[in-house]
Amino acid sequence: MHFRPYLNFDGNAAEAMAFYQSVFGGKLDLMRFKDVPEMPCPPEAAERVMHAHLDIAGHSLMASDTMPGQPYTGMQGFGVTLAFETVAEAKRVFAALSEGGTVGMPLEPTFWVEIFGMVTDRFGTPWLINGGKMMAS
Repeated sequence: MHFRPYLNFDGNAAEAMAFYQSVFGGKLDLMRFKDVPEMPCPPEAAERVMHAHLDIAGHSLMASDTMPGQPYTGMQGFGVTLAFETVAEAKRVFAALSEGGTVGMPLEPTFWVEIFGMVTDRFGTPWLINGGKMMAS
């Protein structure tokens, strides 16, 4: 079994997923609503993302945009947790995700891992970053 986070955006999924690809690497595939065969698409939704998939060494991050006019309340009630083998890699990713975002907890040592921090990036995605040796699980 694999857990695969699926994020929803309000018109900026393509930009967000391209940003995540620049941070994490991997291969990004996306399909816009206008490219879905046999699916009626209002003109204002044509460029929105129907489905995006970022494959990072067999791990997946997926996303889509809402349709125009649908209520969008943002991302709430969850966080995407990442665990990096090194403190240096955790710091690199945390710094990238923090640009234009909001740091909820700066990276600092904890009892369960060498370093941990929380950030909500500029697209509204909440991230929980663990780095280095795990002390407890």
